[in-house]
Amino acid sequence: MKLWRKLVIVALVFIMIFAFSACANNQPETPEEPEAPEAPETPETPEEPEKPEDNVFELALITDVGTIDDKSFNQGAWEGVEAYAKENNITYKYYQPSEQSDTAYIDSIALAVKAGAKVIVCPGFLFEVPIHTVQTEYPDVKFVILDGAPHAGDYNIEIADNTYSIFYAEEEAGFLAGYSIVKEGYTKLGFMGGMAVPAVVRFGYGYVQGAEYAAHEMGLTDPVQIKYTYVGNFNASPENQAKASSWYNEGTEVIFACGGAVGNSVMKAAEAADTKVIGVDVDQSAESETVITSSMKNLSKSVYDALGAYYAGSFPGGTSVSLDATVEGVQLPMENSRFETFAQADYDAIYEKIVAKQIEIMNDAAVVEDAGKPAEEVTAADIPVSKVQVEVIK
Repeated sequence: MKLWRKLVIVALVFIMIFAFSACANNQPETPEEPEAPEAPETPETPEEPEKPEDNVFELALITDVGTIDDKSFNQGAWEGVEAYAKENNITYKYYQPSEQSDTAYIDSIALAVKAGAKVIVCPGFLFEVPIHTVQTEYPDVKFVILDGAPHAGDYNIEIADNTYSIFYAEEEAGFLAGYSIVKEGYTKLGFMGGMAVPAVVRFGYGYVQGAEYAAHEMGLTDPVQIKYTYVGNFNASPENQAKASSWYNEGTEVIFACGGAVGNSVMKAAEAADTKVIGVDVDQSAESETVITSSMKNLSKSVYDALGAYYAGSFPGGTSVSLDATVEGVQLPMENSRFETFAQADYDAIYEKIVAKQIEIMNDAAVVEDAGKPAEEVTAADIPVSKVQVEVIK
C-alpha cells in the first residue's frame, strides 16, 4: 500500500512537469522589432560666397590740407578712386591726416597699409618727402603721387619701382583759360594764386600767354591788363576776399583764382561785385554763378587710368610723367562753362593746335631760361609778351 502511494505520487509529479513544459513551449514568440529605416543623408550646406573682410580696403587716398569735397585737388583725385572702385567692386577709403606734417602723412599712410591697401593715392607736392620714406618701408604697396616726385627734402628725386609720379602741363590749362576769356571779350584780368609752388606758377604763366595769343588773333590795339599775385596760402579768408574785392572795385573783370580754397574768397567777392571768376583744378561751376569756366587738370582720369594699369599688371612704377593735352591731361569744362561768345568750335580749334604743338607755351623753367637770371628773381613780368601788360603785386 505504501509502495502504491509512492508510485502514484511519482506519476503525478511527472504529469505536472510535462504539463508545465508544454505550456511553456506553447507561449507565442515575441515578435522582433522591425529595423528602423535608414535616415536619408543630410545634404551638404552650400558654401557661402567669399565676402570682403570687414575693415579691409584695397584702395586708399590720403588727403593733403584739404578734404575730399574741397571742389579742388583732393576731390578730383578722390573722384578717380571712387569711380574705379565702384565700377570694379573694389573696397576703398580715404584718410585725412590730423595735421599738415610729414609725420601725420606717414601715420595716415601706415593706417591705410594696415587696413590692407594695395594702392595709395597721394595728391599734392606735400607728399614728396613722406612718399620717399614709405616707398621703401612698404615695397609691396603701390603709390601714386600727383603733382610731385619723392625726395628726401633735398629735391634729389628718387622714384622707387612701386611709385608712379604724375605731373600736369598746367601751363597748357592756364593758356586755355587766358585764351578763352580774352576771346570772350574781357581785357582787364587778374591772377590770384595761392603759394608760388611750381604748379601754381605754371597755371599763371600759361594764363598770361593764352591772353597774349588771343589778343594777337583778335588784333587788339590796347593791351590786355593782368594784375598778378600770390597770396601765400590756400585758404578761404577775409583777407583774400578783401584783396579780390579791391581788384574788382578797381575795374578787374575776371580773376583766375588758382589756390584751392582761395577761390571761395574770390567767388564771394565776385558775387558782391557782379563780376567773374575762373576756377581751377576741377569744374567749379557749381560753386558759384560767377564761375565762367575752370582751368582743369584731368585729375580723376589720371587716377582712374593709374588704377586700371595696376589691376592690368602694367603699373608704371619708377616713372614720372607730365600729362598734357595730347592725352587729355588738361581741359576746360565746356559743357558747364558760362561763355556767351566763345564756342565749342573755338575751343576745339585751339585745343587741336596745342595737341599738334603748333603753339609754343612756356612753362616755369622755360621762362627762367629765357629771362637769363636766377629763378627766385623771375616773375610773370618776365614772360615775353607784347599785347599783355602784367602788373606783379607782392
